[in-house]
Amino acid sequence: MFKTNSSTSRERILEGIVTTINEDDTTNISPMGPLVDAAMSRLTLRPFQSSTTYRNLKHHGEGVLHITDDVELLARAAVGVAAPPVRDASAVRWRILVDACRWYAFRVVELDDREERTTIHCEVVDCGRQRDFFGFNRAKHAVVEAAILATRIGILPDDKIRRDMESLEILVEKTGGDEEHRAFAFLTDYVSERLGS
Repeated sequence: MFKTNSSTSRERILEGIVTTINEDDTTNISPMGPLVDAAMSRLTLRPFQSSTTYRNLKHHGEGVLHITDDVELLARAAVGVAAPPVRDASAVRWRILVDACRWYAFRVVELDDREERTTIHCEVVDCGRQRDFFGFNRAKHAVVEAAILATRIGILPDDKIRRDMESLEILVEKTGGDEEHRAFAFLTDYVSERLGS
């Protein structure tokens, strides 16, 4: 784990979307919450070895972390149904999501896969800003939490997932706009189908 010299520069988890390059040169898109430093110069990913992100980073050693407020994209990417527009970055094998707010291209500097959940330390080698971040909204956070629940089917008890989805729906109803409602409806349908209800 990267060490910090000051209590003001603590590392923290930042939810985003990571793109990596598949063996067939297509783009893999995965929501991830890496541990980042305050300067956004380093990040640590912890993917499972069963994940495409792990395989791609072990093979290519490069990727891009995107910061976005597009919860529809996060919802679809969480369950493997995302194909947003991307563009190539210069010099290396990176793909940047066209509609992300910010992006951070990184290279792997250390990969420890002795355990099923790999620890991958990376350094940021390039970054860019494409548009402003919308801002905080409880409905957006609810969709992110619902997307995480959708990836926990088969891991968490079905009843817990159903209860948590019902609680999150209240936040979307109270504070969400069209985008949040569409994203939450997509995840509700996905969870219902997978849980057989």
